[in-house]
Amino acid sequence: MTKHGNSLDQSTFDKLSRLYIIALSAIAVSVIVSQILIRNHLSNQETDSSVINVAGRQRMLSQKLTKNVVSLTSEKSLEERIALKNRIKETLNVWELSHHALQNGNDSLGLPDTNSADVRARFAVLNPVFDKMSFATQTIISEIEQSPDLNLAALNAEVNIVRDNEGDFLLMMDDIVNQYDLEAEKKVSWLRRLESWLTALTLLILLAEFLFIFWPAAKSVRSTLSELLYAEKRAKKMAFDADELSLAKEKSIKELRALSRAMDDTLLFARILQNGQIVHMGNKFSRLFTYSKLNDLGLFWKVLSTVENEQLLIEELVVKYKKTGWQGEVKATTKAGKDVWLEMAIIPYSPTEDKSELLIIASEITDRKEAQLEIDRLTAASFEEKMNQQKIISSKIIENQEKEQNRIAKDVHDGIGQMLTGLKYNLESIDTTDVEKATAKVENLKVLASDIIKGIRTATFNLTPPELTDHGIVPAITKLTQELAKLTGKQIMLFNKTDFNQRLDSLTEINIYRITQEAINNAIKYAETSHILVSLSHSEDILSIVIDDNGIGFNPSKVKNIKNGDGGMGMTFMRERIKYINGRFFINSEPGKGTRVTLNIPLKEK
Repeated sequence: MTKHGNSLDQSTFDKLSRLYIIALSAIAVSVIVSQILIRNHLSNQETDSSVINVAGRQRMLSQKLTKNVVSLTSEKSLEERIALKNRIKETLNVWELSHHALQNGNDSLGLPDTNSADVRARFAVLNPVFDKMSFATQTIISEIEQSPDLNLAALNAEVNIVRDNEGDFLLMMDDIVNQYDLEAEKKVSWLRRLESWLTALTLLILLAEFLFIFWPAAKSVRSTLSELLYAEKRAKKMAFDADELSLAKEKSIKELRALSRAMDDTLLFARILQNGQIVHMGNKFSRLFTYSKLNDLGLFWKVLSTVENEQLLIEELVVKYKKTGWQGEVKATTKAGKDVWLEMAIIPYSPTEDKSELLIIASEITDRKEAQLEIDRLTAASFEEKMNQQKIISSKIIENQEKEQNRIAKDVHDGIGQMLTGLKYNLESIDTTDVEKATAKVENLKVLASDIIKGIRTATFNLTPPELTDHGIVPAITKLTQELAKLTGKQIMLFNKTDFNQRLDSLTEINIYRITQEAINNAIKYAETSHILVSLSHSEDILSIVIDDNGIGFNPSKVKNIKNGDGGMGMTFMRERIKYINGRFFINSEPGKGTRVTLNIPLKEK
């Protein structure tokens, strides 16, 4: 074929290649754009079912709340009245949480903050009705908690508010649910239209490519076939030339084999596959590790060491650096139990285009490495001794602190118990014949008793709780969240995701409790938060505790620089405690976006 013919042939193929690339690119672009549009739309619909479900549940919760409130007015038994009050309180909490989450979004409920203008307008009309029912129910709960034996007739006004507004709430909530459903249906309809348009566009692109690309390309291919027949003749001549080259290649191979034998006898040299299978191991390497191709499994790391940890390390190096290569020091153990240090290089190598191997070239540095390790050991000995002494001191300090807190808690309980006993005797000594004085004295003693009880709860709350010693960390944290919620009026909830109920050693439980207590108290004192969620989860090796709040947040990098004062010592103590039990401590926060404190505690000794 002439030079002109070669140029024409190459030009034709270049043109065909460009046409095929354009065609395939057009199809790829249409498919990618279609997927992006559809997936983007589907992602916007992921939360629709959750929103409709929670909105529908609001109707049921309002009916349940109203039913329980009305039932309360006819309940005579004090025990049943308190139980019914607790159910009302629980229902109210879920109802209020869901109501605000539907409007403002909530990650734990899977609700976004993406309401339409129509939905927001309907909520604006519904909120006054909701606020009336919520405030009235909270008043009922508060009155019963303050005076369980209260005459319920005094609560008729609040009960009537709940009952009278319940019908309006249901009607408006039905309207909101219908609006959510209507908007979800509109999204689905839009998606159907989008899919139809994209299908039509794809078909149009395929038709255009057939008419303007593939059909002309087929014509060009036919004209090229004739040129290929001529190329076949040339290929036969090239085959003859290849035989000549093959002879030269065999000569080169003989020379390489001679070089390979020299490397086998003088270097620690081996060839392995990328999965670690030994292809060839030099004589010096084989003698050092007593390797026999007939008797051994042939995995490189198993030949180099009989110790499992060393085998895993060498295997990890081969797998990790099989593409890029590696050079460094490796410890090995011979079958006779002798420690051997190698300075080893892993070099990727491709003997053929479809086969990849690794070249291993090493030198023994055992004497030099043992001398270096001895120097390192002597240097680290004094430091390790100091660290052990510091750890013992820290342990004793924490143990003494906890013992002292236990002693104080016992003394406070015993002292207050005696005061309450005296109060009881004073109550029994009241002269009932003098009604006026007896009534006044009873009222004063009630106030005194209430103050004593509140004082003991406040004074002993931060000491070691009996739940921690008797039952473990989960009951103790449960009690902590309940008591702090009562004392502060904030929504503090515990969520045990994996039903963790294991007992840990006493010092671990004490430190976990103190860190959790400190994190919750910080959220209460500084974060201006209304909701705090404590979540527990665990795996076979790790216990994870997460404390989330919806407060004002802060910049953790600034707090880390504080060495003393109110702002930094609490966090310092938390870090020291988690370090003492070999755990890990993380703080994530941004101004205006709340704070998350995460504790990861190992459940098994490493």
